[in-house]
Amino acid sequence: MSFSVLVLVGAVALLGPLLAWPTRWRIPIVVGELGGGILIGSSGFGLVHSSDTTFTFLAQLGFGLTMFVAGSKVPIRDARLRPVLATGLVRALGVGLAAAILGLALANFFHTGHAALYAVLMASSSAALILPAIDELGLGGPKVLLALAQVAIADTACIVALPLVIDPANAPTAAIGAIVIAVGAALLYLVLRWLDRRGVLRRFHFTSEKRHFALELRVSLIILFSLAAIAASTHVSIMLAGFACGLAVAAVGEPHRLARQLFALNDGFLGPLFFVWLGASLSLGDLFAHPLLIVLGVALGVGAIIAHAVMRLFRQPVSLGVIAAAQLGVPVAAATIGQQAHVLLPGEASALILGALVTILGVAIASGIALRSGLVAALTD
Repeated sequence: MSFSVLVLVGAVALLGPLLAWPTRWRIPIVVGELGGGILIGSSGFGLVHSSDTTFTFLAQLGFGLTMFVAGSKVPIRDARLRPVLATGLVRALGVGLAAAILGLALANFFHTGHAALYAVLMASSSAALILPAIDELGLGGPKVLLALAQVAIADTACIVALPLVIDPANAPTAAIGAIVIAVGAALLYLVLRWLDRRGVLRRFHFTSEKRHFALELRVSLIILFSLAAIAASTHVSIMLAGFACGLAVAAVGEPHRLARQLFALNDGFLGPLFFVWLGASLSLGDLFAHPLLIVLGVALGVGAIIAHAVMRLFRQPVSLGVIAAAQLGVPVAAATIGQQAHVLLPGEASALILGALVTILGVAIASGIALRSGLVAALTD
């Protein structure tokens, strides 16, 4: 990898903001970044190679940091969510049951043997995608809070479950690695809470800001890399390490200064680089060579929307159910892990990403319906 390649990656990554610029489209930035990667990758002009070791390593850094940011955005400390967590859990379980049935049906129909993987994908919700969308639309009220509780539970559960279902043969090893990372994240939370209660963190943040040390970012990255090293040594995806680290920080309370620093590093460089790398690694040729996989991708997206819309039985507005179906992190992680572990069929990784894009399209439509129908109250209600 060279500086000229970095220039090219940065340039095509600008497709993300360009496509997301018209607010009426409600297109997430990562869609354009994936498209840029496809354009210059193996499915496009072949200008970059996703197998390049430096490119891959930087992309893995971006993957871990992206999941760290996603975990830090889960509203664990929001006191309004606690009374509705039980209902959110019931709905998440209901979606999981519906997704399991649909996943088994799709795996049997397409003869892939990935029923558990499809179930996890369709049951997942992307807090990193849904929370900003809800904030931007100004949605609020009790029904939205219930949806947020459901999303937080589903996002966490599916990220933990994904490494276990995507490669069943290595599930015991992955389970041990997941437990080690979970214990590490729990210890991190306990240490941070102990320091916070004694005022150490407050003095730490004050000194860092006053003297421009950026200590919050430095220490956060050291912790993230430590959990990532554990993940690598135990054959667990860096996705879980990043998300667990983010959850621990969210549980204590992420400093605004750290949030800004992470935004600059992740959204400005490593995150776009990861999504361009992922787009470059996707093989659309294999996808189009097997037209049934295109149908599979659409079916996964529609299946996720159906599984979440079923929560109408639990008095959830269909529009909020469709919004809760938005998925990004888990399908992206499945495509990344699946290709690295060689457990997916040729073109299947592209089908998983296609399914995620279908759910994003559903969110764009459902968001407008939610606003026009009056099903959701204002935040002040």
